[in-house]
Amino acid sequence: MRDSIAFLLGDTPRTLRGVDPTMTVLEYLRGPERRCGTKEGCAEGDCGACTVVLGRPRADPGAAPGTMTYEPVNSCILFLHALDGCQLLTVEDLHVHGAKLHPVQQAMVDHHASQCGFCTPGFVMSVFALTQSAASVPDRAGINTALAGNLCRCTGYLPIVAAAKAACAAPVSRDDATTVQRLRAMRDPAPVRLAAAGTTLFVPTGVDDLVRLLAAHPDATILAGGTDVGLWVTKQHRRLPVIVSLEAVEGLDRIVLCEDRIEIGARVTLEALLPVLAGPYPAFAAMLRRFGSRQVRMRATLCGNVANGSPIGDTPPALIALGAEVRLRGAGGARTMPVEDFFLGYRQTALALGEFVERIDIPRPRMGERFHVWKVSKRFEQDISAVCGAFRLTLDGATIAEARIGFGGIAAIPFRARATEATLTGGLWHEATLASSRETLARELTPISDMRASADYRRIVACNLLTKLHAETWSPGATPALAEIAA
Repeated sequence: MRDSIAFLLGDTPRTLRGVDPTMTVLEYLRGPERRCGTKEGCAEGDCGACTVVLGRPRADPGAAPGTMTYEPVNSCILFLHALDGCQLLTVEDLHVHGAKLHPVQQAMVDHHASQCGFCTPGFVMSVFALTQSAASVPDRAGINTALAGNLCRCTGYLPIVAAAKAACAAPVSRDDATTVQRLRAMRDPAPVRLAAAGTTLFVPTGVDDLVRLLAAHPDATILAGGTDVGLWVTKQHRRLPVIVSLEAVEGLDRIVLCEDRIEIGARVTLEALLPVLAGPYPAFAAMLRRFGSRQVRMRATLCGNVANGSPIGDTPPALIALGAEVRLRGAGGARTMPVEDFFLGYRQTALALGEFVERIDIPRPRMGERFHVWKVSKRFEQDISAVCGAFRLTLDGATIAEARIGFGGIAAIPFRARATEATLTGGLWHEATLASSRETLARELTPISDMRASADYRRIVACNLLTKLHAETWSPGATPALAEIAA
């Protein structure tokens, strides 16, 4: 077990030991490194002013040897150990021989895409990452997706989008092969233990080691992507005595496509999951694009969104409606349960001491199924849901053979609407069934009132989502017939 991490800062090797395990990459850059081009805005991964890029050797099947992936991430909530074995690129690292500005920076100048300039480094890094990953010039939707995690309050987005399009039209390639060789040469497969400032952080490399560590430290904070835990430090100023990170645990980053289900490991990021879900469950993929920016999706995990037990997590309602199961593992072995049984109370889950969420299994769609999930929030991008509703109907002609409904953001835990499901099941999917199921749902829900929405508003929206489901699946021109939902 080693007591240090090693990475490339631009093209310069760095080895760190004795650092506070909860120091963020942003603190490190602006402090010891005096790289002040990376800005601090929100300190919660929302504004994008702190965006940096992590480079990694490509490990996906079919990747050309000696190639890299470049991931935009929020440095304000990223702990230093995540840099181990990576290349960290900041706005200071973007340079082309003989040019004063990198082409991305020049495009921002040419299109008048910066005024006060505070947000500009973050935009530059997001666009740089886009130029390295886009196979062709992206359309407006693709550019919007890349910039959704960056906030500008003075310039407006039109010139920034124009700059991004121009930069993507003439990308500058990097010497990936050399960087891959350097990163592989410095790679140390030994697990990591960092201890300083009252915190000890462990980074095991195998599942068995992870199980043993959690058995020895049952009260440890389990850290996956850190998009939630990072805020405990930056916003709540909490000290975390022991942290066990999943960052390097082999096998937990796998997506296994089985005949009847999709197995999603604890380290699988939402960005990696998106293309996998887009085929069988396009509505789920569309929702994932909204609730987290690309910077967040590069780190956040599906298992983490479930494991933290938040009542406002947007994936649990969808997982409940799909009939997904969560697999827990600890020193006593592994056990599996439906996602809806995992949540016991506000921030309380079925995880026993020393257990962790090993994976989530999502059933594959069956013939006759229709699945929809809708997120209702004040802001389209990156906002907390007032109501998140997910619906899966299994249809036999015009008859509802099975219904599963999940809601989130409305109460202390994600909620399965079993009484409404019973009202729907066996009925014809017409106006009378809709009316009776709306009445049942209105009685069954017990929403709360808070700063995001009132209880009455949540109840009305939830019932209206049921009506929306009917409108998008029922074809009034045929009696009885159902409209096919386009993938």
